[in-house]
Amino acid sequence: MLTPQGLKGKQYRVTGNAYPRLGRPPKKSRKVIAALAALVALALIGLGGVQLYDIFSGKNRNASAQACATPSGKPLAAPTPGAAPAASGTLAAAQGDPHAIPQPTAVTVNVYNATTKAGLAGRTADELKKRGFTIGKVGNAPAELDKKVPGTAQVIAGPAGAGAATLLTSQIAGATATADARTDGSVDFVVGDSYNALLDETQAAAALALATKPSPTPTVTGSC
Repeated sequence: MLTPQGLKGKQYRVTGNAYPRLGRPPKKSRKVIAALAALVALALIGLGGVQLYDIFSGKNRNASAQACATPSGKPLAAPTPGAAPAASGTLAAAQGDPHAIPQPTAVTVNVYNATTKAGLAGRTADELKKRGFTIGKVGNAPAELDKKVPGTAQVIAGPAGAGAATLLTSQIAGATATADARTDGSVDFVVGDSYNALLDETQAAAALALATKPSPTPTVTGSC
């Protein structure tokens, strides 16, 4: 007598060439296998849905942006706009608001001649007076500047005269501006070797507009 596996404990006698037919696996095993297959399918569907959500919601783009951050974790900052170009040298640091330009009548200008051309300071002072500037001292340049201004002119002012220096610098092409320790708003206009004449009033107005125009904020584009 034999009791093959799957015959549910029944005994059969093997005779001749006939063998008992094996029964199907128990229904309980089939249900367990089906449940596992369903769980695997649901997990795969859920994973695909999460990936699609990340793509369409922009999470992948956010991750790329984080990869562009500095080692401290902070995003790269955009560069700060520069100062007005007319106030060159150390005067640019002293200049506050580049738009705070006074009227010419509020600016006292001391005109000095650093060249060997006689009478140049007086003629320049007259031209500036016609444009509304208040004229202070007129004469030869001090020893530290005499024959030492190779350009058209050097404009010198203290922190209180930064706006006035910008206004005065716009009156002549190629003028440079520097700062000193004076506390009032007066400005020194030192005529240099390359000086010929003031810009005409239209050109001076255009130069002043350019000097006081805010620098545009750079746009950061591209990938890291």
